[in-house]
Amino acid sequence: MSLSRKHLESALSRQVDPWMGKDLLALTERMDIDGDLVSIQLALPYPFASCAGELRDLLVQTLTDAGAGRVAYDLILKVPRSKPTNNVESAPPIKNVIVVASGKGGVGKSTTAVNIALALAAEGARVGILDADIYGPSIPTMLGLFNQRPEIRNEAFVPLQAYGLQAMSIGFLIDDNNPVVWRGPKVTGALLQLFGQTAWQDLDYLVIDMPPGTGDIQLTLAQRIPVSGAVVVSTPQDIALLDAKKGIEMFRKVNIDVLGVVENMALHVCSNCGHTEAIFGEGGGERIAREYQTELLGQLPLNKSIREQADSGKPTVVAQPDGPLTAHYRHIARRIAVKLAQHEVVPTNRIGFFSPK
Repeated sequence: MSLSRKHLESALSRQVDPWMGKDLLALTERMDIDGDLVSIQLALPYPFASCAGELRDLLVQTLTDAGAGRVAYDLILKVPRSKPTNNVESAPPIKNVIVVASGKGGVGKSTTAVNIALALAAEGARVGILDADIYGPSIPTMLGLFNQRPEIRNEAFVPLQAYGLQAMSIGFLIDDNNPVVWRGPKVTGALLQLFGQTAWQDLDYLVIDMPPGTGDIQLTLAQRIPVSGAVVVSTPQDIALLDAKKGIEMFRKVNIDVLGVVENMALHVCSNCGHTEAIFGEGGGERIAREYQTELLGQLPLNKSIREQADSGKPTVVAQPDGPLTAHYRHIARRIAVKLAQHEVVPTNRIGFFSPK
C-alpha cells in the first residue's frame, strides 16, 4: 500500500515544534515520497544545533507512526529578517539587531551580551557583536582581541574575527589606557558610524552591547539603529530592578519590543559545600517580567568562572562548550531567536540602506 501524502501531512500538522509552537507541516520546505521512503526537509527559523537530536527524533517518530518505512531528513536554518520595531529601515547585511541593555552598570551586561552572541553562533547562526559601551569598551578584552586594529577597505571597517563572531568596538580604535572624554553628540555620532560603516557580512544577528543607563546616548541609538528587539539585563536586587524598569520604559517610548529580561547573579552556589544562597534577593526578574508583560529569558548564577573566563579572553560559551553554564546561555539565546522569528517579517523589496546621518 502506497503512502498517502495527505495522511503524512495530517500527521505532521498534529505535531508541534517545542520551541516555536508551530506544527511541523508549517515548517516543512519539501517532502518527497518514494515507496516507503519519505524524504523531508524542515526549515527552522531559529538556530538549533543543541536541540537538533530532539527535533530529529520527533520528526522521524511522527512519520514512522504515520506509516513511513524509512525517513531521510534534512534540518536547515532559515532565519527571517524581522521588521525593526522602531520603524527604522533595515540594514541589508543584517537580518536582526538585538540590543542588550541595563539600567545601571555593574550587572554583568557586557558578559551576558558576549556569551549570548557566542551561544547564537554555537547554535549555528552567523553573528556579529558591536561594542557600543563607548566609555568602557570591554568586548576586545573578552574576545581576546587585545591591541588589534580593524582594516579599512572601501571606506569601511572590516570587523575582526573571534570564535566565529564578527566584532567591532571603539576599543579597537583607541589606546587602552586613555579614557573616552567625549560629549553625548560626539559619542552618538561615533557609534552610528561604527554601526553603519562596518562591513558586516551577511549576519543573522547583530548583538549590540549598549552603554548602561537611559540617557540621551541610549535614546538616540535606539531611535536611529534598526533594532529588532531589546534584552534587559538586571540583578535581583531592588535597586537594580528599579533601573531595569527605566530601561524597559525607555524602549517602550521608542516602540522597541523588549524580548525579555535576563536575571544575572541570581543564585550563588558555594564551591566548597554546595550551599545555595540568593545573595542579591530572589524573584526580581520574574516580578519585572510579569509587571511589564514580557518574558524572563533565563537566570544566571553568580559564578566566579564566568568572570575569570571573560577576563582571560575566552568567555564561558567557548571555555566550557558542554558545561551547565553554557547550557543556560544557549537556552537564553534560543529563546531570543524564537521571539524574533515570531516578529513581523520584512518583505525583501522593502529592505532599505542605513546611513549614519
